[in-house]
Amino acid sequence: MSAESANTPQTRRKRSFFEELELDTRLLGMIGAFVLVALVFNFLTEGRFLTPRNIFNLTIQTVSVAIMATGMVFVIVTRHIDLSVGAVLASCSALMAITQVRILPGMGFEIGHWIIPWVAIAVGIILGALIGAFNGWLVGYHGIPAFIVTLGGFLVWRNVGWYMTDGQTIGPLDETFMVFGGINGTLGGTISWVIGIIAILAAIFGIFNARRVKLAHDFQVKPMWAEVSLAVIAAGAIAGFIGILTSYEVPERVVARDPAKYGCEVAEGCNAVYGLPISVLLLIAIAAIMTVVARKTRFGRYIFATGGNPDAAELSGINTRLLTVKIFTLMGVLCALAALVASSRLANHSNDIGTLDELRVIAAAVIGGTALSGGIGTIYGAILGALIMQSLQSGMAMVGVDAPLQNIVVGAVLVVAVFIDIQYRKRLGRK
Repeated sequence: MSAESANTPQTRRKRSFFEELELDTRLLGMIGAFVLVALVFNFLTEGRFLTPRNIFNLTIQTVSVAIMATGMVFVIVTRHIDLSVGAVLASCSALMAITQVRILPGMGFEIGHWIIPWVAIAVGIILGALIGAFNGWLVGYHGIPAFIVTLGGFLVWRNVGWYMTDGQTIGPLDETFMVFGGINGTLGGTISWVIGIIAILAAIFGIFNARRVKLAHDFQVKPMWAEVSLAVIAAGAIAGFIGILTSYEVPERVVARDPAKYGCEVAEGCNAVYGLPISVLLLIAIAAIMTVVARKTRFGRYIFATGGNPDAAELSGINTRLLTVKIFTLMGVLCALAALVASSRLANHSNDIGTLDELRVIAAAVIGGTALSGGIGTIYGAILGALIMQSLQSGMAMVGVDAPLQNIVVGAVLVVAVFIDIQYRKRLGRK
């Protein structure tokens, strides 16, 4: 090699638009899959799938599974599994229901008392945390495989919930409790747009603040036009989502029940809209907290370090047994919050609540990019995976596909998602 050629800098390959944006290719693939599913079902349903009403229903139906999927990411990342999430949800739902319908009224608190829903929620969360901690204790400190522990829990906790209620459907639930159920609790047009604007400003601030921090530490940053493009995409996505939800008008017959609730004197001519559901707002808050935990806390770093190499993590001083207890406890708390959303959406507790949620939650996490081999997973990926799963089920139901065939499709999608994930990681390994 000549001296001249040795001193010549290597020609840098021109990066594509998506490479300059530095977007996760898996995320782009999932978004593309969701868009494809939505367009196909919109065609098959003659335009009914992408109506504001159906999108509103799709979001509130996704929330309970998505909440549990955020916790399942941590469980799978540490090379465990939880097959009991649907059963834990059922037990927590049963306890919350009988607390507000039977126990507290029997103690002298009248139906509608302000304290009833909050005590019900608190006891449900405590039960979920205790069940999760018990599972984690068996797995972490006694070495019983999580598959066996949670498979037993799958059988135990659903039937514990059955005995709590004597097999009966419990309801109606407290009105304040039911605001977490979606259509029973929405923010209307004005407040939804206020929250949307705040979210847009927060997204823009986050993008450019991250750039500022990188520059302060002499890290490589994206070109300014790429940062601006990301900010525009984020702002457009948030504004579009809020715009769709606020275009779903409340039917006149619903307004007629209580016009004052929607800011009208009479139902006729009242242009009330549902807006952002409180349950979706709860999911966004949980997703933000879980993302911060995963990326910015010692607990989150320990989770991914343990999942990447459990032996090395233990040798480095991480108490992996206690960490396992904490992860399963967190999973139990999230199951209780999902029970709050699911039961309040139905306005009662039924014994089949949460049935097959184990499949949906695990599938959402895996479709969202969480590796079953451990060490890799994202919160936003799990939520998007839950949305894809719910879109498939809702679309097939609208088309008229039988329930058995729906389950066949969902199972096939899960297997294909794992296959694609394995091939994707093999390709990265070769690179």
